[in-house]
This record gives sequence, structure tokens and C-alpha cells, in this order.
Amino acid sequence: MARHGAGRGWYGKVIGAALGVTVLATGASVWTAQAGAGGTSAPNATASASPGGDTEPVAVSIAHASEKGARGVNITIDDGPDPVWTPQVLDVLREYGVKATFCMVGTQAQAHPDLVKKVVADGHRLCDHSVSHDTAMDKNSQAYQSRQILDAERMITKASGGVRPMYYRAPGGAFTPYSRKLAASRGMRPLGWNVDTKDFERPGTDAIVATVERELPNGPTLLFHDAGGDRSQTVEALRRILPWLEEQGYSCGFPVR
Repeated sequence: MARHGAGRGWYGKVIGAALGVTVLATGASVWTAQAGAGGTSAPNATASASPGGDTEPVAVSIAHASEKGARGVNITIDDGPDPVWTPQVLDVLREYGVKATFCMVGTQAQAHPDLVKKVVADGHRLCDHSVSHDTAMDKNSQAYQSRQILDAERMITKASGGVRPMYYRAPGGAFTPYSRKLAASRGMRPLGWNVDTKDFERPGTDAIVATVERELPNGPTLLFHDAGGDRSQTVEALRRILPWLEEQGYSCGFPVR
């Protein structure tokens, strides 16, 4: 179980002030790579054309595997969208013809609906990453978890113009049996990761690339960030990692559903 600290109070200060959104205090924030069973692939769900539309339940187990199979890799991008860095990440993905899964914080999606629509227009998938990125969600009540998940789902769906998130990633991997069951009932497969690139800590582009090359045997789902600060190292790392993956015979796709 990988673990590293990262202060995340910027969401409550910046987004809450900008939008008047009340963000509950989260205390010290710690990322935790949550271990979970990958499960088998369920049929792909078609995004609803309207917020709150009918949904097909999916598996409650935490997905790690790729729809591309044994040589598949899932690029996942957390915490945005961000007006500075998300467009740059999108440009790199477009340059290499790669589709990714964007795990969006509800307040960020609400603040930047144009970027949510751009992510969808480029063929990427959406993931519910809660309203306020509270990494202590698993210590809170079921009612609180429900609000964080369902309100973010509504925010993201509205911002996208009606395209629903297909996954739910708990902040810091703070899943609970209840949150997984709730998300799955809404057609959002719980989504884990296998390789934490530590890009949030800004260790340097070389370090991010080295982490991917070293830890890719751990599994196909890679964790990057497009918000929360200067993500220039992430952008440059992706410029090196994406062609390297292709050279190694990997195909980038989406997590199993």
C-alpha cells in the first residue's frame, strides 16, 4: 500500500471562495493507494444523454485492469479540470493519439464546464472524484459519502452537457464498501491505480518517468494529475512516457467496466 502526504486545502480555499461552495474541513490529507480486486470486465455503458438518467449497475470491485488486455495501459488524470494544465495534458494526449480517464473533482468541473466538454469531445472518459477531494471520506458517515459522490456526479454531468462519469475514484483511495456499492449502483465502476507516479510531489520529470518504467509491472493503471499546482513536470513526463509505452508494445485504453 503506497502512501504519501500532500496538503489539499487549496480546494476549500480557492474553489469555495470562487463559487461559494462550502467545503468541509478535511484535516491532514494523505494519499493511500487502495488495494482491491480487479474484477472482470462488464459491458461498456453508454453515457446518459441527460443528468440523472437511467443507469446500469456495474461491478463493485475496484477496477485496475485495462480493456485493452494484457498489454493495455490506462492513463488516468486526477483532480482537474484546471484552466492552465488540462489543455496542455489534452494537447499531449492528442499528439500521441491516446485516450485517458479524467477523474474530476466536482467543484473543479462546476468551475470549468468548457474544459469538461473539451475532455469529452476529445474522446476521453469521465470519472467522479468526489465534490471536494476529502481523503478522509472513509472516516465520515454514509450520508456524507453519498453527498460527496452523488453531488459530484451531478456537477460533472451538468458541466459535460449530459455525459455521465463512468467511474468513481475515491480521494486518496479512501473507498468503503458503502461508497463502492453506491457508485456501482449509479453505473460508476470503482477505480483504483497500480502505479502512483508521485507527480503531485513534483519530484522532477526524470523521477516521474523512472517511476513508470520501474513500476509498470505492478499493473496497468497509471496515476497522474492535471491540477493542484504546477503540473509542468507531468506534461513533460507524459511527452516521454507515451511514446515509450508504444515502443514497448503497450496500447493505451480505458479501465475495465
